[in-house]
Amino acid sequence: MKIYVPMDAAAKALGADRVAEAIARETAARGIEAEIVRNGTRGMIWLEPLVEIEHDGERLAYGPIAAADVPALLDGRIDTLGPVAEIPFFARQTRLTFARCGLTDPLSLADYAAHGGLEGLDRALAMSGEAIIDEVKLSGLRGRGGAGFPTGIKWDTVRLAHAPQKYIVCNADEGDSGTFADRMLMEGDPFTLIEGMTIAGLGVGATQGYVYIRSEYPDAIRVMRRAVEIARGAGVLGADLRGSGRAFDMEVRVGAGAYVCGEETSLLNSLEGKRGVVRAKPPLPALEGFLGRPTVVNNVISLATVPVIFARGAAQYAQFGLGRSKGTMPIQIAGNVKYGGLFETAFGMPLGTLVNEIAGGTASGRPVKAVQVGGPLGAYLHPDQFDTPFGYEEFDGQKALIGHAGLVVFDDSADMRAMARFAMEFCAVESCGKCTPCRIGAVRGVETIDRIAAGEAAAVELLTDLCEVMQDGSLCALGGFTPFPVMSALRHFPEDFATRKEAAE
Repeated sequence: MKIYVPMDAAAKALGADRVAEAIARETAARGIEAEIVRNGTRGMIWLEPLVEIEHDGERLAYGPIAAADVPALLDGRIDTLGPVAEIPFFARQTRLTFARCGLTDPLSLADYAAHGGLEGLDRALAMSGEAIIDEVKLSGLRGRGGAGFPTGIKWDTVRLAHAPQKYIVCNADEGDSGTFADRMLMEGDPFTLIEGMTIAGLGVGATQGYVYIRSEYPDAIRVMRRAVEIARGAGVLGADLRGSGRAFDMEVRVGAGAYVCGEETSLLNSLEGKRGVVRAKPPLPALEGFLGRPTVVNNVISLATVPVIFARGAAQYAQFGLGRSKGTMPIQIAGNVKYGGLFETAFGMPLGTLVNEIAGGTASGRPVKAVQVGGPLGAYLHPDQFDTPFGYEEFDGQKALIGHAGLVVFDDSADMRAMARFAMEFCAVESCGKCTPCRIGAVRGVETIDRIAAGEAAAVELLTDLCEVMQDGSLCALGGFTPFPVMSALRHFPEDFATRKEAAE
């Protein structure tokens, strides 16, 4: 008997380790030969810990399971949810980047290869750097970290740069509220990130890579470090990649957890051991990045999507999506929802479908008031905008952004003025201090929203002017995007900004 118990941080927080220990004790006491596999999560957090038991080659799911449920589970007295693939939340997904997450043992390279892993790398090893980048361009892959910049163009800039050393840097400083895809991927399928970074290195001529992970992700750090050791020992990393004579190696670096270090130039400063402050651009990191050398900086999902593009072919990947938003996006659903978790789907699904059907509406049962998409700097969208397809240009048309594709849902009890104030306060706390619009503007923004709350109606115009200055004058997205949540809250929920005097009238 083979029993799967997730070792993902979310599942562990909900008791997965205790469940695994209880299964080990109970099967030993009953004399049952059982192999307990600690897999990644399937991404349905409301069902965690989600235990799967393999019968005659078929895995049946049970969840959520507590340690006290284990005797009944082994007795067959708990109803199964059926195969994971048939659970509605899972069945509606198109899993490409997360195809193996939860299916395999994250630290078994043999399991990874048995489920299609390394096929993309083997194909890339037979290609020139130019051909590799042409394949990425053809796929239409855009940066999944938030900017949506075409990945192939960024890689080509690095490839064409002349330098004795180039680098691949993976931005795993995932810190947006409601986002967890990077962590899930690193904990559940770390070899796909290693494979993607290696292909990137072959494409641009880099022989060294770094994964910059925030310190709040100890499980991801542990899994990634062990996976790198395993890959190096098996010749998937090192001086002779799978006997090809080509070289690429990498290591894991841990960041202290500053939000602004998710910005690529702050990350590079931190990686070099300096204070994590923003660098002015130009020069672009693609030309003068880590240690002044040409550097590809991509986030986890961007790089982890590369292997499936090379395994299946760019043309097939590009068939998914909407307009210039090609492929799939791992959407992270959180906040006040019935069914929170990771939902990978092709671009184009309407926002309202994601909120009302996939997420099941609010957990409180109250009407949805707003959805913030793209982390703490993302705009709040009103239910009137729920027909908006999930795509870069479509969201831009709504003065919103996809960001890292985190959705945080709020019911009608939310105070949007308080949420706008939080956005300004967050920026003030997390600002690196390099530029005045962000450093000073955010502090003035908090004060201005407080003046509105105190009854000074004229401060609304001042807040609007301040947001324009921050958006146009800040050096990076922290200051430049903070106006998105503030102005969207003001635009869509003006009643929450009504002064006490107006409310009384």
